[in-house]
Amino acid sequence: MAVSNNITACINFLVLLCTIPIAATGVWLASRHGGEDCARLARWPVFILGALLLLVALAGFLGAYWNRRGLLACYLFAMAALITLLLALLVFAFAVAHGSGAYPVLGRAYEDYRLEGYSPWLRRYVAGDDPARWEGIRACVAGSDTCSKLAMDSSFIVPEQFYMSHLSPIQQSGCCKPPTVCGFAYVSPTVWASPANPAADADCAAWSNDPGQLCYGCASCKAGVLGDLREQWRKANVALLVATVALIFVYVIGCSAFRNAQTEDMFRRYKWGNNY
Repeated sequence: MAVSNNITACINFLVLLCTIPIAATGVWLASRHGGEDCARLARWPVFILGALLLLVALAGFLGAYWNRRGLLACYLFAMAALITLLLALLVFAFAVAHGSGAYPVLGRAYEDYRLEGYSPWLRRYVAGDDPARWEGIRACVAGSDTCSKLAMDSSFIVPEQFYMSHLSPIQQSGCCKPPTVCGFAYVSPTVWASPANPAADADCAAWSNDPGQLCYGCASCKAGVLGDLREQWRKANVALLVATVALIFVYVIGCSAFRNAQTEDMFRRYKWGNNY
């Protein structure tokens, strides 16, 4: 029985290791700051889920090492429930990150952004029925140094240098300049001259050369924020998916080892009873 317990303890230790990337992903999502991170979506739930997985895996490891079958049984049940929640979170994250509002612009290395390309849920999250949420995000982006850094970039001497740049973060394309379709003439990264007949687009009228206004009221700014949010979740999904697959694989092996240990224990009790 001691050998089986040691094997199960080793397996649960592997489970413990598999939960670390999940908790680390939650910490990474929750600790990011700046204009690119003004929209916070399900950051703390990922961290909390990772922390719970760590605690449950630690309980399973101690239960196997100290031969506490009751603790192990609770561990298996709790781990199954948490893996189910993790799978649900992954499905949600992939659904949210599906679709992009980026579209190429002729003669530009950067892309412009529109809301229509993103998932309906993500659009509602930023541009839906809660204006206060967007106002908070807008104030965060405007108060960050996202656009001011772009304005102070001295590498753009002629317009073509700006047109051929790959703007990063994404808000620099959505919030710090007018949409290309408006036909504004480049003066500097955050100063643009309006044409005589601008395109009939609401964003064109919303643009202002005022550093405190720019395109923060534009739909393209909302789309840029969603683009950053989507990119964050695409990166997080890779770590979560790899950790989840490894966690499920090791968990299945752990269940098998636990079941074998119970069978071995029953056999020894039966054998001991027959000897007497």
